[in-house]
Amino acid sequence: MMTLLFLSLAAIISIVVILVSAKFIKAGFDARSEVRDQKQTENLYQEVQDITNEDIEDDPQKGAILNQLDDYLIILDKYKNIKYLNPSAKNKFGKESLGKHIATILRVPDLLQNVDLVVNKRKTINMDLELSQPSFQFFKVYIMIGESIFSDDPDTINLFLKDYTEIVKAQKFKSDFVANVSHELKTPLVSIKGFLETINGHAKNDPEAQKKFIPIMLEQADRMENLIKDLLSLSKIELEEHIQPQDKVNLKEIFNSVEDIHQNKLLNFKFTNKIQSDFFVKGNFEALVDIFSNLIDNSIKYSENKKSIEIKIEKGDGKLLNNSYKISISDQGIGIPAEHISRITERFYRVDAKKSREVGGTGLGLAICRHRIIQHRGELEIKSKVGEGTQISVHLPVF
Repeated sequence: MMTLLFLSLAAIISIVVILVSAKFIKAGFDARSEVRDQKQTENLYQEVQDITNEDIEDDPQKGAILNQLDDYLIILDKYKNIKYLNPSAKNKFGKESLGKHIATILRVPDLLQNVDLVVNKRKTINMDLELSQPSFQFFKVYIMIGESIFSDDPDTINLFLKDYTEIVKAQKFKSDFVANVSHELKTPLVSIKGFLETINGHAKNDPEAQKKFIPIMLEQADRMENLIKDLLSLSKIELEEHIQPQDKVNLKEIFNSVEDIHQNKLLNFKFTNKIQSDFFVKGNFEALVDIFSNLIDNSIKYSENKKSIEIKIEKGDGKLLNNSYKISISDQGIGIPAEHISRITERFYRVDAKKSREVGGTGLGLAICRHRIIQHRGELEIKSKVGEGTQISVHLPVF
């Protein structure tokens, strides 16, 4: 038995090390790959700039380069109005941006100043561009002035954006990930180690003590497993949150799936689902099921039996720029103190750490939800009163 327990502990620690190491090795390879590709990107950019109207006439396939680029090409007139977006840029910024001022999609003072410098000095400028809304994004930008296939005007401005978001995030999350893992895994590891030392010491020949300690050790091992799973999930979501899901998803089907997941637990509550018609949003089915399943799970965990849990939907109230739906989950649970609401979606932030551990929480559930909602270009809204309950609303764009 002792050998098995020690092997189990070693296996758990090995899994943690392997998972973390694999994640960072991949990030390292990606980083080297991005640095290697930067020179290729600059060469490709120059090739694009060398394409002329005569080239297109002689070989129309050369013009197809612009449509095949994964990077973003934006052509401006001398007034900084957008005259052309390649397909990647249209998907990113929206085809309705054509004809509008560049500041409507990239309101960054440094970028606008550099465009002016390029116009005045008539030479190419390279710059880093960092955006924080709707989520963190990082680009290398090449700004060049001169005639293009779209205009004979020598004041035509060409912007070429290379997306480096994933590699910049990977570098940042590496340090965050190590710090979080080290802190959060320490408690269950110390607990397991303490019980093993006890069983290996004065309780070596005490079957009753071993029988008492082993379930606690298994519980701590489960806690570590859930924590690792949530950490990896959160890191993956944060790396990809700048990529908006584009599927047409029916919220009625989403909540049918959520009900199926929690059907046994919901029997203990006065549960009402008012989403009985088709409502379509832009998103990813599995991600939305995960979001709302997590929110329902919180209502169950922090409410007493026989209390009310209700789901409803209504037209968006202006939280998002475009048309949206507001999906609300209301409960009559213990509630959240007002001073904690603004921080409740931070990773590992717990209002009541003891209660969170009792219900099996890792402190990452709402952080995962928030980042998934950001990825969907939505917004999370929390209202709560201690002793009365909580209403969590998710605003999502209409498909």
